[in-house]
Amino acid sequence: MNQALITLALLGFFTFQLQPARGSSRPNTIILDENGVRNLRIETHLVEETTFEETVFALGQIKVYPGRRAVISSRIPGRALEVFIKNDHSIKMGETAILVESRQPGNPPPTIALPSPISGLVSETHVVPGEPIDPDKVLGEVLDLTEVYAIASVPQHLAGQLKVGQTARISVPAVPGRTFDANLEHLGVMADASNDTVEGAFHVNNPDLLLRPGMRAEFSIVVEKKEGMYSIPRSALQSDTTNRFVYVRDFDIPNAFVKTPVVVGRISERSAEIVSGLLPADEVVTRGAYSLAFAGGGTMSLKEALDAAHGHEHAEDGSELTPQSKAPAESAKNGQQGQSPFWMIVSGVLLALLVVVGTRRKTHHAE
Repeated sequence: MNQALITLALLGFFTFQLQPARGSSRPNTIILDENGVRNLRIETHLVEETTFEETVFALGQIKVYPGRRAVISSRIPGRALEVFIKNDHSIKMGETAILVESRQPGNPPPTIALPSPISGLVSETHVVPGEPIDPDKVLGEVLDLTEVYAIASVPQHLAGQLKVGQTARISVPAVPGRTFDANLEHLGVMADASNDTVEGAFHVNNPDLLLRPGMRAEFSIVVEKKEGMYSIPRSALQSDTTNRFVYVRDFDIPNAFVKTPVVVGRISERSAEIVSGLLPADEVVTRGAYSLAFAGGGTMSLKEALDAAHGHEHAEDGSELTPQSKAPAESAKNGQQGQSPFWMIVSGVLLALLVVVGTRRKTHHAE
């Protein structure tokens, strides 16, 4: 019995000597090195008091603004002598678009210059030189695109939240990086039963002529504003099966991010209202947040990160080392460093011999 206890004690002693102790890490904290942050393309957003905007999202397209389209025609029959307009080219109001030879008597027959009714871009040309002209024929079309209509197809169940004068931020895929602000001018009188939408028309200034009729558009229509709220980009918001959370940059440890539960209020297509869980000056991860969930414990230990951040050594659990706590740690460290492979092998052999001797004695007593 005594020999068995001695064997277990020796085994525990050698196990303790051969395996270094592990310190506990800070819960819910992922610590990366600079390469990890760069590879995950981490981006953050500063939490601050702001105005939270509840929005309605809709799709639509750009159209010609009423009164900004004009056609060129002739009141007198004849034939086209010269055509000066070209599709997609600009023309100023009053400039000659087409020169017409009339059918009135004369030698040569009198000619008539047809001017452009407005300044703009030529969208259509329906005549070539020498072609007969009748008063009921449209010869060309000019569009003034310095103002356009952005027509949103708003789902019927959301249309009740819209009111004339509300602001929308309009994005057009054909014009990346730009957002156009406009006010709701009117709602459609009738709904479109084929796709369950109601028309919402926004008057948009377009001095650079970037918006063209037929372009697709995305609408973020502001239907309500709340002052003095905390909100974060929606991309920062993560969730598991039961709770919502964000990753917050740690104040003390560089490249460390803490998984933080949050209580969320209303959510728009771009932002989320935060009821509780965050404080001003918190930095939430907006890009790379989803990837952080798969980063595990990170690429650095808590001790390594704190040592690098503060310039002195910490315990494995991240706590500060006092003179009293340093002594046992240094002693254990020196003891581990003093163990050579030779003595580890000798100790193992002695342990094995002890077990063998004990077994033989037990067998001898049994006989």
